[in-house]
Amino acid sequence: MSSQTTVLRLYVSEECELCDRAIAVLAQARAPDFECVGIEGNAALEQRYGVRVPVLYDSQRNRELGWPFDADSVVRFLDVLGNES
Repeated sequence: MSSQTTVLRLYVSEECELCDRAIAVLAQARAPDFECVGIEGNAALEQRYGVRVPVLYDSQRNRELGWPFDADSVVRFLDVLGNES
């Protein structure tokens, strides 16, 4: 595993069934390590992601993959990470 900072974040909210499903999809896609970030209590995140969670965010390239997504779309999204090393 590399010592680089985690570049993937999954923005989630509490008791979110879709967020739980998104985590399962990321596991199915064998996504690299990612950080789950709860949006509650952060006004900026609540405004940006409130009705859109779960959202997978690539902080290195400042791009997002919004729900709904499946394992194939996650692999395509992540493929850019592998090809731009």
